[in-house]
Amino acid sequence: MTTHFEFRQFFDRDTWTYSYLLFDPLSKEGILIDPVFEQVQRDLQTLRELKIKLKYTLETHVHADHITGARALREQTGAKIVYGAAAQVACADVLAQDGETLTFGSTNLRALATPGHTNGCTSYLVENLVFTGDALLIRGCGRTDFQQGNPETLYHSIHTQLFSLPESTKLYPGHDYKGVMSSSIGEEKAFNPRLGQNKSLEEFTQIMNQLHLDYPKKLDVALPANLNCGTA
Repeated sequence: MTTHFEFRQFFDRDTWTYSYLLFDPLSKEGILIDPVFEQVQRDLQTLRELKIKLKYTLETHVHADHITGARALREQTGAKIVYGAAAQVACADVLAQDGETLTFGSTNLRALATPGHTNGCTSYLVENLVFTGDALLIRGCGRTDFQQGNPETLYHSIHTQLFSLPESTKLYPGHDYKGVMSSSIGEEKAFNPRLGQNKSLEEFTQIMNQLHLDYPKKLDVALPANLNCGTA
């Protein structure tokens, strides 16, 4: 399938975070998914060099591991800040409902509510690409042991919203800790150790409840900052 937009994937080494720039090559209108505060100057330089007018910054959820660059980018570019409606972030310009469509250039983007890691988790579907934040990772998924996490909710979100997409849909997550940059819905349905091979809700819940993960290092700073769109 031929896409009607251009696409860049960025990485923040300190927090293992991926950000994604998508833009229309004709109108030069673009969006940036999950910008990182410490990388705002990198992002602005890219926008200047490619002559992109940033229309939206889109957050997949209220992050606990890094501070978003959304507010700083809004101040510099006028880009509107988008969160999923259930995130209830008062400073957002757009609170996207499940199924809501946004546009940049000639391209449509659809918000998919994928709660379970947090209440406000939202994935974004653009043609044959889906940006899943922390809901569905490459051979993994977001943790469910804090910040409104719920294994049953996440299981249903992934199965109804993401695993229902065509298996050829390319998947781009919010993080990867092994250097893998992308996957596909088909790959995750086959090989994801927590969800693949038609694992039941009971199996998934048992796996998630036995992870015993460390407390996020930046949570106490990142959460209040991100509820204010990135004011540290």
